[in-house]
Amino acid sequence: MPRTLSERAHAAVEVVHENPVRFADHVFFVVGTVASGWLAFLLVHQLLTAGWRHLWAFVPFWVIVTYLLLPRLHRLLTLVYVPNYFIGRSRTREGLLGDPVNLGLRGTEEQIHTAMLRAGWHRADEVNLESSRRMIVSTLLRRSYPDAPVSPLFLFGRRQNFTYQQEVEGNPAKRHHVRFWPCPAGWRLPGGKKVDWLAAGTYDTAVGLSHFTLQVTHRIDADIDAERDHILGTLTAPGAGNQGIAVKHLLNFSTGYHHRNGGGDEIRTDGDLPIVDLRATPPPSPDIVEEVEADDADNHQRRAIPLTVAFGMLMMLLRVVTGIVGLAWLAQLTPAQLIDLPVVTPLTQIGVTIDSVVVAVRVCLMAYLLAYLVLAFFVYRRANWARTATLLLGAFGVLTYAVLWIIGAPEAALTSQLLGTSVEILVLLALSSETARVFTRGQAREGEADLKERRALSRG
Repeated sequence: MPRTLSERAHAAVEVVHENPVRFADHVFFVVGTVASGWLAFLLVHQLLTAGWRHLWAFVPFWVIVTYLLLPRLHRLLTLVYVPNYFIGRSRTREGLLGDPVNLGLRGTEEQIHTAMLRAGWHRADEVNLESSRRMIVSTLLRRSYPDAPVSPLFLFGRRQNFTYQQEVEGNPAKRHHVRFWPCPAGWRLPGGKKVDWLAAGTYDTAVGLSHFTLQVTHRIDADIDAERDHILGTLTAPGAGNQGIAVKHLLNFSTGYHHRNGGGDEIRTDGDLPIVDLRATPPPSPDIVEEVEADDADNHQRRAIPLTVAFGMLMMLLRVVTGIVGLAWLAQLTPAQLIDLPVVTPLTQIGVTIDSVVVAVRVCLMAYLLAYLVLAFFVYRRANWARTATLLLGAFGVLTYAVLWIIGAPEAALTSQLLGTSVEILVLLALSSETARVFTRGQAREGEADLKERRALSRG
């Protein structure tokens, strides 16, 4: 491990040489985090200096801090203080400790699907625009949505492979659910016990705000042992059809504790870890095989465009719209107003005419907006170069606004460009995410790897 400053510098250079794209993603991640904090400051400044007529700024301020800034800060901090090894806890996307692992399983993925479907569970949809919309509508109107999506949690550095749930009283706000992760090849539990899968089961009681990020999320019941026992009860029930199932309990696998999950909800457990052995259960019936294949096909299709990437492309299109508004604002300025702009004044002093400056600015801005449209198309086609170019373009736009703000550009100019800059910061945050990187650069390879791993697990 490098100790001196020189050794650490050489190690950093080697990381950049080994994977410059990944290094650039980290840089853009930090830039987006700083920019979102600066944007929150601008909104508060506007609220405090402009009075009650800008009270609307509180809403975007809450959204930016809650959904953009705090999660990014949590992610940066948890890289330092949260252990990167198995401690019996999953992690949230922001790196916070999530729900505890309270089940282990032996068997293949096919056997898990078969056992869960026999026991009356439903496989959850992937999180995307459509499933999120259905989830919100169903929760507000208390309509049944038995396949409602579940937020991702991470174990072994990867999100859950799939999730099963049981809706309570036709209300998606209340549900039993359990996430499943495959264990790495050759990995064993602390103490040496072998398992093929780990799972985390909890019970959603209502929808509320996270204590740590203030985001809207499901609140879970503190007694996670009751949910663990409920899952075991459904799997081993005589009418479930899972004959041959065996359960062994690792008593005191972890110390019984009282703590909180990634949403700030209290959790209590006795520390026991049941190991469910499905290897001797009957093979799936044709109906179950057909249902599993339909779920696989549906979820594969839903994964085509992640929610983060879809949001980023939507913001790119919105940036074009705000840019057109900026062009309209520029067109209505008089020559006298143009001369007062800090960007124009130095040019007029060297003999450049106002008309030439206006034409140049309009051409540059139109080319800038056209670039966003073209890049959005190629991001949709999973071109990583387009994502990187978009991040560079967004960083340039944010930096330009920052320079104008520092040199004291007219308030009208800053106000007209604030919305566009805010949108560019959202583009930075969306497309610098790990999800966007995987989508544009490595999803095909990861998909092939997941398929090979699943086939290997299915073969046992």
